Amino acid sequence: MLDIGWERLVQGKSRVMEITPEFVVQWYRELNQVVPGQPVSIESFLELLPVVSELPTFPPSTRVLVRGDVDAGIRNETVINGIRLQSMLQTLRYGIEKEWVQVVMGHRGRDPELSLEPVCRYFEEALSRPITFIRDWVQEDGTIPGHVVELIQSQSSGSMVILENTRRYAWERAFWKSSSEKLDSQAVPLARMIHEIAEKIADVFVYEAISASNPDVSSSLIPAAMKHVALGFYIDREFRKHVLRARAAELVVFSGLKIEKLSDLESIIRRGQVRMVIAAGSLAMALKKAEANLLRKTFCMGKAEDPQFKDEKFYIPSSRIQQAERMLQDGKKRGVEFVLPIDFVLQDETVAETIGPEGQQLDIGPESIAWFRERVQVFIDATPGEDLGSDRSRVAFHNGVFGMFEDPRFERGTRAFVSELKRLNDHGIEVYVGGGEGGSALKKYGDPSWVTHVFTAGGTILKALGDASIPYLKAMWLSRQSESKK
Repeated sequence: MLDIGWERLVQGKSRVMEITPEFVVQWYRELNQVVPGQPVSIESFLELLPVVSELPTFPPSTRVLVRGDVDAGIRNETVINGIRLQSMLQTLRYGIEKEWVQVVMGHRGRDPELSLEPVCRYFEEALSRPITFIRDWVQEDGTIPGHVVELIQSQSSGSMVILENTRRYAWERAFWKSSSEKLDSQAVPLARMIHEIAEKIADVFVYEAISASNPDVSSSLIPAAMKHVALGFYIDREFRKHVLRARAAELVVFSGLKIEKLSDLESIIRRGQVRMVIAAGSLAMALKKAEANLLRKTFCMGKAEDPQFKDEKFYIPSSRIQQAERMLQDGKKRGVEFVLPIDFVLQDETVAETIGPEGQQLDIGPESIAWFRERVQVFIDATPGEDLGSDRSRVAFHNGVFGMFEDPRFERGTRAFVSELKRLNDHGIEVYVGGGEGGSALKKYGDPSWVTHVFTAGGTILKALGDASIPYLKAMWLSRQSESKK
């Protein structure tokens, strides 16, 4: 547990006055602490975290800081995809009903120049009320200007404030791939900022940003200064009802262009629940290459292994092949079956079992479609009972697409497998889809009713299914631990 500053943290109301630069560094260390052989337990985090309706009764005009999922799809300064904003509405309406002054903060993409003004207008319409928007709300030294404090503290009961994009400020990413040494130069303004937020803006913190799984300071440090923390309605429901169940998946279908997902798959396998992995896309290429290496055979990934394409998204570096070799060896020790493609649709639309140096696979071939269907049937046949009702005993998780499905020439593999999701569900198996392209493909070739649940936060869900930590959950858990020690 935290040593530097921990006792200070638990001194009741005065603890927000005691956060020091040394504490910031130690908090960072604790967030990143990994105990070998002891996977992170999301279940234990959730046991200690209340939902917003379980907070104490606060008087009207109590200021509540809401870390929101405000990274909406925006075009021409108008919200065109507000699914993440919609996920916040129940929590925001609850705060309005309780007559809190809600101060919403969050980020919009990685571009620091993007503004949350369109988000403010969206919420004004959705909630039928004016909302105060504050652009320059914090200075680089971590202090909050007096006029900003006065504006927030003057808000009437039931009103809302939206703070400008947190990624306009360098401190927001201070915990990204950092180190204790690097933090030394940032710890002073960080400590000052979270102290000022807790003292001058709000010391009640509600988290309603399921997609924000990076270690942003607004997610993973600010909770340290709060007297009360809680999960919003949406994120609480998603984790307790769906994520915890999806973590029981024995069949995992993994695909896509992003080779970094290999680390997510490795993390999921390490938890020891998975029994079958069906892979396609870049992940399958790495696993096919690794399998060949382990058998002392050859497998060419085509352009995906050519260094002249190292800056392309489809390029797979040798380090990922080495990682895939470790995954195969570890997985097979655990009894995991890896189901990989046996033919491919190449860029010229030809179907082949091998890929030449100039080739690039953009879909799985017909033999692979049949092979995947056969292995799905094996998984189904191993499922006991037919009418399991609410006591379904097995779970499958599907993420990604099998090729460049947005091009009709390379959609066949993805289209065919969507029907397999329905078949799994029809046989009493709970099916969870990771959102993103997988969710889009389900809507395009099938229907969301064919599965148990479709997540809206792809990256967060992949982390949650593995043995890694979700920074905001751990940060809030640490904050709640301090509260329980008072």
